[in-house]
Amino acid sequence: MSKRAIITGITGQDGSYLAELLLDKGYEVVGVTRRLSTPNTGRIEHLLGRIELRPADLLDQLSLMKVVDEVRPHEFYNLAAMSFVPASWDQPLLTGEFNAQGVTRVLEAIRRIDTSIRLYQASSSEMYGKVRETPQTEDTPFYPRSPYGVSKVFAHYITVNYRESYDLFAASGILFNHESPRRGLEFVTRKVTDGVARIKLGLAEQLSLGNLDAHRDWGFAGDYVRAMWLMLQQETPDDFVIATGVSHSVQELVQTAFSHVGLDWQEYVKTDPRFLRPAEVDHLIGDSSRARAELGWQPNVDFKALVTMMVDADLERHRSARAPISV
Repeated sequence: MSKRAIITGITGQDGSYLAELLLDKGYEVVGVTRRLSTPNTGRIEHLLGRIELRPADLLDQLSLMKVVDEVRPHEFYNLAAMSFVPASWDQPLLTGEFNAQGVTRVLEAIRRIDTSIRLYQASSSEMYGKVRETPQTEDTPFYPRSPYGVSKVFAHYITVNYRESYDLFAASGILFNHESPRRGLEFVTRKVTDGVARIKLGLAEQLSLGNLDAHRDWGFAGDYVRAMWLMLQQETPDDFVIATGVSHSVQELVQTAFSHVGLDWQEYVKTDPRFLRPAEVDHLIGDSSRARAELGWQPNVDFKALVTMMVDADLERHRSARAPISV
């Protein structure tokens, strides 16, 4: 009998890669989507014949209970969130409803309907914020520096609380920044690679960015969803840092992307105060020793390969959009 999995946030970057992984492993995959006036299935268009989509919403307890009751999944991957950190200052209450109370609603649905369901909860390196130690491990104290980070700390601890109070198999992945050609255009990595592609093809003349000195531990999303699956295959639930262990500055990201297409970044990049955060997170770098030892996980795609993959995908996308349609 094949396993069944529910994925919230299936239309996002991580959800699309995770759906591919689970399908390859023979799972029945059910994606939970919010009712929208326009479809948001671009990242999973190629999977629509192989997955089932059902309506539910992290803001609506009854809809979550209904989908869990009808599907009766073996595994539940909660990837849905208000995920763009800068926007969390503009919508702090909604961020909390989705990212904090939304997780409580998922946990309640599992607790009330079937406590044998294994839950993966997407935690975030943004919980570390103003870091207390470098690199960050599972035991590093949290000090979030954004409404997004605060909401993720609540979600993390409510997951621990339900695990310990109700004996649920609930594991959280503290994922550091992970990118891909499917990353949203508002995120700095994709903003850079798309900007480089546009400049190279003559579609733009400059790229405006915020803090070039901020450092992040960037990995490939396709590698990171493998860690999510591995967490739910263990005998006991636990929380794991998932990271490459190598940190790069935004300036290094820019240099790597521009040099890939033979351009000097300094001729095109300008810093714009509008893109600075009210409270910056300066240096995130994760220590994934526990995941490597206990899960047997390690990343396969390094920083340079990731950036060049994304630049090439954006070049191809823009070239295809410009190509004349043959009649």
